[in-house]
Amino acid sequence: MEWETVIGLEIHVQLATQSKLFSTASTQFGQSPNTQVSEVDMALPGTLPTVNRAAIEMAVKFGLAVGAEIGMTSVFERKNYFYADLPKGYQTTQLDKPIVGRANIPVDVNGRGCVFRLHHAHLEEDAGKSIHDAYPGQTAIDLNRAGTPLIEIVTEPDMRSAAEAVAFLRKIHTIITYLGISDGDMSQGSMRCDANVSVRLKGESELGTRTEIKNINSFRFVEKAIQIESARQIALIESGGKITQETRLFDPEKGETRPMRSKEVANDYRYFPCPDLLPVVLETSDIERIKSSLPELPEAKLERFVSEYKLSDYDASLLTQSASLANYFETTATVCGDAKGAANWIMGELSAAMNRDQSTVETSPIPAENLAKLIQRINDGTISSKIAKQVFEIIWNEPSDVDVIIEREGLKQNSDASAIESVVDEVIANSQKQ
Repeated sequence: MEWETVIGLEIHVQLATQSKLFSTASTQFGQSPNTQVSEVDMALPGTLPTVNRAAIEMAVKFGLAVGAEIGMTSVFERKNYFYADLPKGYQTTQLDKPIVGRANIPVDVNGRGCVFRLHHAHLEEDAGKSIHDAYPGQTAIDLNRAGTPLIEIVTEPDMRSAAEAVAFLRKIHTIITYLGISDGDMSQGSMRCDANVSVRLKGESELGTRTEIKNINSFRFVEKAIQIESARQIALIESGGKITQETRLFDPEKGETRPMRSKEVANDYRYFPCPDLLPVVLETSDIERIKSSLPELPEAKLERFVSEYKLSDYDASLLTQSASLANYFETTATVCGDAKGAANWIMGELSAAMNRDQSTVETSPIPAENLAKLIQRINDGTISSKIAKQVFEIIWNEPSDVDVIIEREGLKQNSDASAIESVVDEVIANSQKQ
């Protein structure tokens, strides 16, 4: 039997607002527990929410960037459930009238063009955090995250492999970071992914029973979790078992998914419009103003890099994977006047060093201007390409000016033809036998 995996994603993106979705409490990450909590976040009696305008605009930016329908009137609803880290007893979210509607999102999957459908993206508040390892036998609650604005990006079940799911997730990560609406840091929970996974026999049209793998926090774990859950479902069905619709947790250390709870459906949450919040009504002028503020997006930047800098499609696609990397390349290319040389060094030595030391462009010890100077010194004959790699290693480990290092280490090559000829003559004269 040949099986097919069917995947849909729910991607939670924390928006980079200064304050929370319905209160003035700060959203700054990494602060002491329960120090960034207002009366609204704690659901104290008599408190009323006020919508954060910046969060609305960031959600619209995302919708415009992916070519989605924008909900000119969107409504907040209450999703009722009871966890210790949800002090209200409900989450304020959107259901029937989300702020971002449908779209078709093109994605490159290992050189193969795919299009995956966005069902919608809605605004909602994050819950607090339950901490199970702080006190033996007890659970601690940190409400700093409660009320942080999220957009939840929901796809149709269009993906057929873990590779496709990861490619889509990376595409979303690139878009939100280009827009500046989130840092997309999965290690800090700024971007989290739930994967809905089912299997069916190849050629069947009816969907199988799905499970939801919650809160996967890295691209690598998304791929592994889907592969492991897909294999589990196939093995269970082939042995005569049945898939239970449930929410599961991925354990990367044990390489398995485990049941958390039975999968709820919308009726279980008793959604109803939030009586404390009016509908969000957008004007055409709002959309035009937000659209005019959009930065150059990845596809447009890729096309420009090919036409303006004469890069190959492959090089341009690598250099536009993140806004920070694209900016680093442009600065390097502009300063040194050698776009191809800049691309080669960034994709070669710089990328290798970053991978080796788990660094990023933002934390690189070599500013773009200094890398540009290194390329200039190759092009003007001051040093050879081989010596340049030696200089690169020095300034990576000991941040310093390229010219200072060349002078200090005596690495300047002699390109004077007459001086080289005299050395050659001397070597020949002293080496007649050889």
